[in-house]
Amino acid sequence: MTLNERRLGDRILAALELALEQKHLDVAEHLARALEETLTRFGGPDAVDHRELSAGMLQAFDRLESLRRDAHRLP
Repeated sequence: MTLNERRLGDRILAALELALEQKHLDVAEHLARALEETLTRFGGPDAVDHRELSAGMLQAFDRLESLRRDAHRLP
């Protein structure tokens, strides 16, 4: 297990990608919220997060949006 694989956010991202691959929208929604929470958790309530989303995270959020559109038949 690499250092990055030990971080909670990386594990949640891997689970999110699997949920998206299997088209489990409800699970993917929960995992996306959990991932967002892990990204903003550190530093306290007034902290400003200067981290950028990784390419993998951006791609997962794009796939989630696409799955939402498919599920709700939105253009």
